Amino acid sequence: QAAMEISHRYCSSELESYGSCVSSHPSSWQQDCYHLKVQVAKCTSSHPVIQKIRTDCSQPFSAFEQCLKENQNSVANCSDHINKFLLCAESVKLPSLGKTLEKNNNLNYP
Repeated sequence: QAAMEISHRYCSSELESYGSCVSSHPSSWQQDCYHLKVQVAKCTSSHPVIQKIRTDCSQPFSAFEQCLKENQNSVANCSDHINKFLLCAESVKLPSLGKTLEKNNNLNYP
C-alpha cells in the first residue's frame, strides 16, 4: 500500500494520463499509449520502494502484462492477475524505509 501511495504521490499525473489513454483506446491501447507507459516507468523507477516491487513482484506483473496482451478487448479478464500483483506489491517492505513510511501513512494528507 505504501508503494502504491508513493507511486501515486510522485507520479499521479503520469498514471492518470496513462489510465485515461488505456480507457479511451480499449483495442489499441498498447500502441496508442506506449509513450505514456514509458513516462510512468521513468517516473516510478526513481523510487526505491518501486524498484523493490519491480524486483520482488516481477513474475505476477509479467503474468498481468501477458494477460493484457492476450485480452486486449476484454481487460476485465485480467482481474485475478492484477490482484495477485497488488497483493505482492502491498507485501513489499524496505527495512530502512519502514518507519518512515509508517509515519507518513499516519499523516493526514489534504
